[in-house]
Parts: sequence; C-alpha cells; structure tokens
Amino acid sequence: MSQASIVGHFINGQVREEGERFGEVFNPALGMARARVALAGRQTVDEAVAAAKAAFPAWSEQSALRRSRILFRFKELLDQQHKALAEAITLEHGKVLSDAMGEVTRGIEIVEFACGAPHLLKTAFTDNIGGGIDNWNMRQPLGVCAGITPFNFPVMVPLWMIPMALATGNTFVLKPSERDPSASLLIADLLRQAGLPDGVFNVVQGDKEAVDALLQHPDVEALSFVGSTPIAEYIHQEGTRRGKRVQALGGAKNHMVVMPDADLDQAADALIGAGYGSAGERCMAISIAVAVGDVGDRLIEKLLPRIDALRIRNGMEADADMGPLVTAQHKARVEGYIAKGVEEGARLLVDGRDLKVPGAENGFFVGATLFDGVSPDMIIYKDEIFGPVLGIVRVPDFAAAVALINAHEYGNGVSCFTRDGGIARAFARSIQVGMVGINVPIPVPMAWHSFGGWKRSLFGDHHAYGEEGLRFYTRYKSVMQRWPESIAKGPEFSMPTAK
Repeated sequence: MSQASIVGHFINGQVREEGERFGEVFNPALGMARARVALAGRQTVDEAVAAAKAAFPAWSEQSALRRSRILFRFKELLDQQHKALAEAITLEHGKVLSDAMGEVTRGIEIVEFACGAPHLLKTAFTDNIGGGIDNWNMRQPLGVCAGITPFNFPVMVPLWMIPMALATGNTFVLKPSERDPSASLLIADLLRQAGLPDGVFNVVQGDKEAVDALLQHPDVEALSFVGSTPIAEYIHQEGTRRGKRVQALGGAKNHMVVMPDADLDQAADALIGAGYGSAGERCMAISIAVAVGDVGDRLIEKLLPRIDALRIRNGMEADADMGPLVTAQHKARVEGYIAKGVEEGARLLVDGRDLKVPGAENGFFVGATLFDGVSPDMIIYKDEIFGPVLGIVRVPDFAAAVALINAHEYGNGVSCFTRDGGIARAFARSIQVGMVGINVPIPVPMAWHSFGGWKRSLFGDHHAYGEEGLRFYTRYKSVMQRWPESIAKGPEFSMPTAK
C-alpha cells in the first residue's frame, strides 16, 4: 500500500473511498505515514445503517444452518489469508508478526464457535405443562448491531463481535480504530467472498464523530465496544439512555502475584511475555508484579537479564520480541508516565526511554521499563499505562496481596504463581476480578467461554463472545400454546396454574 492509498468504507457490498475528512495511518516502526483513512460523518453512518437495516429482514429469516455455512466459508478464507491479515496488523499497529499471527488465530476460533449456530440457538421445550399447554422459548435477533473496536487488536476484537452477531441473524456495522483500519476491509472482502449478502456487514471508518452518530442512530439496536474505561463508560451511558443494548469493555490494571514458593524462572518468563509482549498494548497485559514476602529481590535478579535479552525492532523481522507503540502521541504518553514514576519516588531499574532501533530510528519505540518500590498511591500504579512498563509492588503476605488487588478500581485480569493448591483455590475464590489465571499469566478465555472483567473494566450485563455473546445478540421469547380441543368451555378468572 502506498502513502497515497486511501482506506475507505465498506457499505452495501461496495468499497467507498470518499470521506468528509481524512486522517493519516502510520507504519509505527518507521514513523512514516503509509495511507490516508476516510473519516465518516453522520451521512456516511446513516447510509451504512440504512444498508444494514434493509438487509435485516431477509438475513434474519435465513435458517441458522445457512448462516453457519457462510461462516464456515469465511473461516476457510481466514485460514487462507492468515498471514496477509497478520502483516496488515504489524504494518499498522507495530506488534511483531508472530504475535499478529496469534491474534488472527484467536479471532478464527470465535468464527469456529459461531459456526455452531444451529446447535447454539437450540432452546428448551416443555411438553404439557398443564391443561394441554406446551411451553417453549426461542432466541431471536435484535436488528442492526454496531461494533466499535480498539487499535490493539484490529482483527481479533472485531471477530469477537461479527461472527456472533451474524450467526444469530443480526446485521452489523463495524467502526474500527482509525489508527490501523486496513484489516477491517480485508475482513469485509472475505465475508463478501464467503457469500454474505450485501448490506449484512458494513464498515465505517472514523473517529468520535462516527461513534456518536452510531450511538445516536435510532435504528442501531445494540452496540459493542472495547477500549479505555472513560470511553466505555461514555458509550454505555449514551447508548443505554437511548434504549440500546450496550456491552462496553473498558480498561485494566492487571496484577500478577508471585508467591515465595513459585517457580521464579517460570514467573519471570511469564512477566516478560505478559508485561512486554505487544509493547504492553494489551488490555490483558500484566503491568504490576505483586512480590509476596521476601521474593522481590530474587524476582528482580531473574527479570533483569531477560529484559536485557529482549530483541526490540521492526515487528516484520522474524526474530523480533517486541515492536513499537502505535503512534508518536502514545509514545509520548508512555514516556510521560515513566517520568511521573521517577517523580513520585519509584525506583527506576530499567529505563526504556530514548531507545533508538537501528534501521528504524524514527519509529515509535519505547524499551522495556521496570520499576521497583511502586506503591498504591502512585499514578503509575493507578492508571492503565498501556505500554511496556512493569512495576513491582512488595507486600508482606498473601492476604495483603488480595486486599491490594481487590481495592483497585479495575478488575479485568489477574494471575497468581504458586505451587500451593490451597493458595490457588483461595485466590480464585476471593479475588474480585473477572478473569483469573493460576500459573497462567494472560488468562484469556477460549471461544466457547466468555471474555470480560469486573468493576470499571466492564459496563453492561454481558461478557464478550461464547454463551454470553449469544445472549447479548438475541432477545429471549417464551411461547405457550394449546389447541381448541383442549380448551375448557367458559372464561377463567383465576390466576392460571399448572394442572
């Protein structure tokens, strides 16, 4: 893709490159613009929603089996274009290619789950509850659904939403991040090739103007969002007050508790991968290591040589461990947090600022950064930094570790490394966090489970994908039926009861 290329919208089966405004899309490893992205205004959003609304009656009346067959073909095409999708991610987000390949795989797993729509949409039937009446339930689609997705997972997070919405008979409008938008058009083209009817899936590129247009549109029935907590809260408030069903996943400050009995080599490896993988730009990244008892110094001894060995470079290079941050603005923000940590009195053991990568000197790189002596009153402890910054908090015992984590406003993901089964059981039961790992640093649920946090990490009643996703994208209906031959003569004035 050349710098003059335009990343456009996909509406009613056609790519459209016109835009009310345009933004720049960067290659973050090189620090250079590689394309322009059309930014939708209200008129473009209206056209996309109108296309989805027009397509809904026919699509929703398709059998679940026919819808799932299209998803099967879509899954096969995703497999064929796996590397092309990963390369699009790396070129515009910056994460290393192996990580991008893994992102695509996790997205494909949701498509595989959604292909089971005929089974997933089966419901319950009760024969003869009394008086010749049968009772059953069904789940029916909502209508036009919208998804607003973040820059850090431009393929996986859209695939948390799209297959579940389509499998259940809804039509969909995607508003991807304007920072790395190209993958959204690749997804749209693969759905078209799979046989999805025009208008069932649409893409509008854009920024807050497009988001507000979707929130305010009367024909959008439900909206899914993944991103920062302030925006998640805003979207939940604005959407629900307009009567929309909203699922808004917000930010995180994920802890990993390291008990004195833990295998410290395993714990250190886990912290390096979970803290610095994808340059820390993951909502499930570990940003705080909670060192229990006397484990802190020994843990640092394990971490320092591993940090020194990290290969930080252009993510397209095969042996890269960590790439750049997504934009120059985000790089400056992360470096500002590092400066704030020093100002607040945390001990800076490894400073990732001012990193220059040979051959990519203009890239948006911040090196792996490590703080010790972090305390709960510090900004670097409270805020989600979303960069390669790992802080160590020292606590005297297990109870203090649990209390520390439970006091934080976020409750997305957490991990505990220990050999003690009793500690593991107590941790899983007492911790106030939605996704818990025991000797697993990034406990992202598989496709047939569901993803989501607690507290200010999730706004709404449903987690993403899995059975929770099925519930989010459908309405429950109960049906009671009997036939004239079984109906008693004369009116009944008492409350109906089973007989």
